[in-house]
Amino acid sequence: AVGRPPPAWRLLPGRAAGSRCFAAAGGCRDGGSGTSREASSVGAHQRPSRPPRRSDGGGALGGIGASGRPTVRQRAGGARVRTQRPALAAGATFAGRAAVAVADAYWQFRGNPLAYLTIPLVAAFVGYGTNWVGVKMIFYPINFWGVQVKRWPEQPLGLLGWQGIVPCKVKKMSRRLVDIVTTKLLSLREAFSNLDPDRLAGLLEPSVAEAIEKDASWGEAWITVLRPQLRPVLRDIVVKMQADIEQILDLRQVVSSAFLRDKVLLGELFQKAGRKELKFLVDSGFGFGLILGVFQMFLWLLMPNDWVLPVGGALVGYITNWVAIKLIFDPVEPTPVGPFVMQGLFEKRQPEVSEEFSEFLAQRVLTSPRLIEEIATGSFKHNFEALVAKSVPGVVPASVVEAATGAFRKLAEEPGTHPLHVYVDEKLALQETLDVRLKALSAAEFENLLHPVFEEDELTLIIAGGVLGAAAGALQMAFGWSGPPPAATAAAGAAAGGVARALAVPPFLLPASVASALRR
Repeated sequence: AVGRPPPAWRLLPGRAAGSRCFAAAGGCRDGGSGTSREASSVGAHQRPSRPPRRSDGGGALGGIGASGRPTVRQRAGGARVRTQRPALAAGATFAGRAAVAVADAYWQFRGNPLAYLTIPLVAAFVGYGTNWVGVKMIFYPINFWGVQVKRWPEQPLGLLGWQGIVPCKVKKMSRRLVDIVTTKLLSLREAFSNLDPDRLAGLLEPSVAEAIEKDASWGEAWITVLRPQLRPVLRDIVVKMQADIEQILDLRQVVSSAFLRDKVLLGELFQKAGRKELKFLVDSGFGFGLILGVFQMFLWLLMPNDWVLPVGGALVGYITNWVAIKLIFDPVEPTPVGPFVMQGLFEKRQPEVSEEFSEFLAQRVLTSPRLIEEIATGSFKHNFEALVAKSVPGVVPASVVEAATGAFRKLAEEPGTHPLHVYVDEKLALQETLDVRLKALSAAEFENLLHPVFEEDELTLIIAGGVLGAAAGALQMAFGWSGPPPAATAAAGAAAGGVARALAVPPFLLPASVASALRR
């Protein structure tokens, strides 16, 4: 099962130079004379065979020791031949036992190298696969998948099912994102001060006039009366809105409601901003898995037990996830390490991520239709309606005021190509503002944009990688992608003899101290 046993020969003291004894072949050859003789024959240079003497495994005269591995028997003329004993003698040193184990592993690998090389290869795919599954578990499924037996609040893992981390914790994550946007990135007063009241009033006038005419009582009559004063009134409303924008527009609600209404949106934001980090997380699993698989292969060679591959697979899945996540975010600040400066991959890409993050927010969340909708229908709509009522003459009935505020609700339903929305998006310049402010954040503050995605259930992802790795290791055992099975390896090792192999290992594998320990 593990290939042929090695030619167990060794030049030993008390034998003519060049004399080699081939126990595996059953005979000896004198290198000087070129003649051969059978080890079983009785000649002039050979004593009659006799029952072997027991030995402690360390004397010049060997025998069949108590431990079952080959020992050495003294023959006439100084030549020695090998016999079998169950194992290494009980008095052997630790170094000797270690050398025997290494020697067995060496010859097992030489006997069937391709079979053993499947171990690191499978480990590489295990690392890649577990990391890929881990990334998918962050964002999918959008809704809980499984049996609704038992679930915990804002926890992706149910008793019998799973929901993506981001969709499950969208409320909590959006709150953290809102805190960053509202406290560190945007100022509503600053942004709305860029609007020209005259220009904006001119863009509002057609929609407001149409709404009054169609929706107010006696609308046609009132619009005829109010039309000459409509633009100045709208300009006054715009000026008051700019002054009290924080009282009529809830920016926190704008951001959080956008993500809560569409659970996919927050996941798309994180995937866009962290696409390279997520790709690294998946791809690095192959390299880390391959490296860990080499150690797993050596462990299997030295300890061919049924538990080695499942446990090794669990460690591969666990460690590859853990290392990849740490490399993405740690260290947060640039840290000199010898001649190198180390920093997390995400923090190192701060300028690039800032551009992508600001573009997404400006085009998908903080748009003109969404802002106007929040003003007209949001949590501060009563403040907006009161502001409009104070800006019109007192003789104007409530139906006209209601129609005017209704015009804003209708404008919010217009597509982004509407002239009003094009102007507002251009003048607010939220994308440019967000880009500049994001780049100015400290590394620790910037990390909070993406790290919450992993931080919330980082341990869950890592443990999931370990569980998947253990399953892959069990499959590896079941399909035989691991070299000879443990029973065959042990049997072959016993048949070939551990000490014989150790003495036959190339010298570069056995330091002088280990060889000396073996001789003792």
